[in-house]
Amino acid sequence: MGANIEIRDAFKTFGHGPRAIQALEKASLDIRPNEFVTFVGASGCGKSTLLRMIGGLESLSSGSIAVNGQPITGPGVDRAMVFQHYSLYPWLTVLDNIRFCRQLKAHTRDRTSADVEKASGRADALIRLMGLSHVAHAYPNQLSGGMQQRVAIARALMSRPPILLMDEPFGALDAQTREVMHDLIRHVHRIEGSTIVFVTHDVEEAIYLGQRIVLMAPRPGRIDTLYDVPLPAERHQDMKLAPEFLALKRGILERIRETSGMKTDLEQLARLSAAAADLET
Repeated sequence: MGANIEIRDAFKTFGHGPRAIQALEKASLDIRPNEFVTFVGASGCGKSTLLRMIGGLESLSSGSIAVNGQPITGPGVDRAMVFQHYSLYPWLTVLDNIRFCRQLKAHTRDRTSADVEKASGRADALIRLMGLSHVAHAYPNQLSGGMQQRVAIARALMSRPPILLMDEPFGALDAQTREVMHDLIRHVHRIEGSTIVFVTHDVEEAIYLGQRIVLMAPRPGRIDTLYDVPLPAERHQDMKLAPEFLALKRGILERIRETSGMKTDLEQLARLSAAAADLET
């Protein structure tokens, strides 16, 4: 089962004095158990910083983040992260990469043969779920990018984490592979029931995957707008052409332009283009 995440007045400042950068300001949000939430926004809006703070990889300057009422003070077994770069161990096979977190406990006193069998069964089930059975004994450099990311997701799921944190995990994949991974991660969410927090710069990806979208704005980074996604739980790629999907996409893109100042930049570009045309006459 997933977990509840409570973010209260989270601030993050990098550096000190006149050179300090306010990366995140007064962020507050509740994420429900089993919810799939996607974060979007312009570069520098603090979405990856906030994700790392939930993961315990980045400390807060002030405020609090709690999981099921327990304050986050660092990384924990209740949270697993998947990054854009797969970070697989090149000397381990697919199966051994997935089993790695359990192998670290192999020599503890309370480790039993039943535990080992259960872990092996879990790894085998995840390999089948990810469609990796035919490459279970291959090494990462023998796999495509999409397959490597499947291994990374399976490894993150190995310990049954209540929370799965994903930082632009499909950003380096081609369009066709991304669509396959979108349907896969939604399938995993239905089966595993984890709370998923997913950061992306792709608005279409955010809508297709999420139940709720958090739009963040830059300078300083902050939570700007929350959107409920008007799509059913069972989704397919053709829904990206639905009027409600396209309307939401347009609205989010417009808001990103407004909060990032891109609209002003586009207007300035139009003026410069007009001036250049005058020079040619």
